[in-house]
Formats: sequence, structure tokens, C-alpha cells
Amino acid sequence: MSSFVKSNETMYDAFLAERRSRGMFRSLRASPGADTLDFTHNDYLCLSSHPRLIERAAEYAARWGVGSRASRLVSGNLPIFEMLEEKIADAKGTEAALIFATGYQTNATVLAALLDKGVLGRESLVVADKLNHASMHLGCRTAGVRQRRYPNLDLNAAARLFDKTKTADDTPRFLLTESVFSMDGSRVDIGQLSGLAQQYDAFLYVDEAHATGVLGTDGYGLAKGRDAQVIMGTFSKALGSAGGYVACSRLVRDYVLNACGGFIFSTAPSPAQVGAADAGWDLVPELAAQREALQKNAAWLRGELTGLGYDTGVSSTQIIPLILGEVDLALAAHTCLMDQGIATAWIRPPAVPPHTSRLRISLNVGHTRSDLERLLDALSYWKRQS
Repeated sequence: MSSFVKSNETMYDAFLAERRSRGMFRSLRASPGADTLDFTHNDYLCLSSHPRLIERAAEYAARWGVGSRASRLVSGNLPIFEMLEEKIADAKGTEAALIFATGYQTNATVLAALLDKGVLGRESLVVADKLNHASMHLGCRTAGVRQRRYPNLDLNAAARLFDKTKTADDTPRFLLTESVFSMDGSRVDIGQLSGLAQQYDAFLYVDEAHATGVLGTDGYGLAKGRDAQVIMGTFSKALGSAGGYVACSRLVRDYVLNACGGFIFSTAPSPAQVGAADAGWDLVPELAAQREALQKNAAWLRGELTGLGYDTGVSSTQIIPLILGEVDLALAAHTCLMDQGIATAWIRPPAVPPHTSRLRISLNVGHTRSDLERLLDALSYWKRQS
């Protein structure tokens, strides 16, 4: 082994040691077992095991194979992709849509293409919510653009950033946000957001990953085509499958198809994955009662947690954070619950800002009121012990 390689590994080792010393080291753990009360996953509608998704995944795999074999621009453009894209565009009120293998890939590579300085002729003015997903931040970094970040949901602060940032009149402007924020469970006011983008002539990009399936008209999310130029979403949360999509104009679709490396150079999603996503998309409008019950349970649980003295931030969705502060405190709470057979997500920086480590509670339609009461009893016990 060369001295350069040894030097690299020494630095990697030092990085890991520093992470361990601050309680920030990550490792893989087995998924919670069937005997564990699980509040960790994003399968909000419990569709990942729904018979229709399993049947259509098997049907598509039997007909088209388990792999797409190539990128869609080479020979992997199976008709099932465009069938699903037409459904997405129709539901989101846009001219077109385009699907990707993962949501992370979608954000990171579509934003990099949309913000390309070589195409736009200059660096864009990018105003973005501080709590946007890491994949959105990566897309901006890849494009080499600076983000002007505003506090979560503070659209007045976003307006001030547009006002005070001196740019040429023809500088492209972008406004980037999620509609539901994955670590806080907060949601943006889509009407106000859209009005802000129109006021400043900004290209609006909205990530609907955690709204798709559980909020909005027919459950298809909070944003429609009239609200944003690009609406991004995923199949990997409430829809129970995997993959991502963008819904947009036909012109933007054609641009992404020609300029986005994550689409051009990536093998197309597997037919089974698309089959499950397609079945999940078809099911969503039928699940209005389940969505309503989910949000009622979330509202009830937030009220009970507040009564116990917990900080749930500005959550207004099925995602409920228990903001505890320091890493060791959140770990202690997580461990206490695990000892009682209850799994929650232990979240720490850099996934959330410093001093806001937390337990993240993700509710799904399979949780009963009895399950929520068991969680409350465990959290009440931990508060008495801590």
C-alpha cells in the first residue's frame, strides 16, 4: 500500500474517531422486528405490503423482466414508464412528468441541471428554506451556486432575501422548498409560496416527498401545476415502493431529459419497482378515510405529547419530532423506548441543526390509539426517570 493511500486511510480513521467521540458515529442496524412497535418508517399508508402493489410488481416483472437493462435514452424506455408519467402529470395538473430511480437522485441531479450556469449564462439567485432535504442542497452544490437560506417556513424572510440581494435584472431566480419537511413535520402555505414566487418572477421547485399520498386533493400532495414550475415527489414514502418523479411543463421535461445526468446516464428503474409505484398511485384516491384518520391521530398525539411537556416544534402532519436538544439526551430516550419494545428514529446533526437532536415519530395508518397510548406511557416513564 502506498504512503498516499495510508495517509488517506489515517485521515478517514481520524474522521470516524471524531464522530465516535461526539456520539455522531453511524452504523447499520437490523430493521425493527414484528414484535416491536415501530414508529420509524415512512410507509404512511402501509402500502408496501398491499396485495395490489405486490401483484402489479410481480405482473410487470413477469412481463418485462426484473431489470430494465439500459438507460431510457438507449433501449430501456419501456411503455410502462410513460403510462405512469401520464398518470402523474394528470394528477398534478402539469403537461408532463418524468420518473427516476430514487428521490435523492431526482433532487440532486434535476436541480443541478436546472441551475446549470453554462445553460443559463450566469449564476442564479437561489432562495431556499434552511431545512430543505440534503439532496436539494447537493443539487445546488453540484451546480456551483450559492443558496440564500431563510428560516423554515418564514416566507417573509425569503422575500427580504430577494429584495436585498443585488443582481442584474435578468438574473435567473429560483425558490426551493419542501411542502412537508421530513424532520419537523411542518408544512408550507402553498398559496403564499406560489404568490411569493410570482411576485419575484422566481422559478418555483417544490419537493412533495412527504406530502404525496397523505395530503392534498385526492391525496396527491399539496402543490398542483399552477403552483410551481417543478413539483418533485417520491414513491418511497406513502406510496410504498421506490423512486422519484418530477411533474412539470413539457419544455422542462424535455430539458431535463437532455441535460440531467442522473436521467441520461442511469439505468431505468426496474419494472417491478414501477409496477408497485403504479399500483400505489392508483390506490391513493381510494384512501381518503385512512388519510383523515392518520391526521386525526397525529393531532391527538401532538396534544398529548405537549401535555407531557415535550416540544413537538411546528409539526402539523404525520411526522412528529420530540426535540430534546443534545445528542446524548436523544440517545438516552431512544434507548429507553427500545428497551420497552418501541422503535423511534434517533435523529442528530447533520440531519438536523446543532442542539436540536430528537426522536422522530412517524405515524402510519396501521397505528391504533392503543399503540399511541403505549408510546405515551413509555415517554412519560422516561421523563420521570430523566
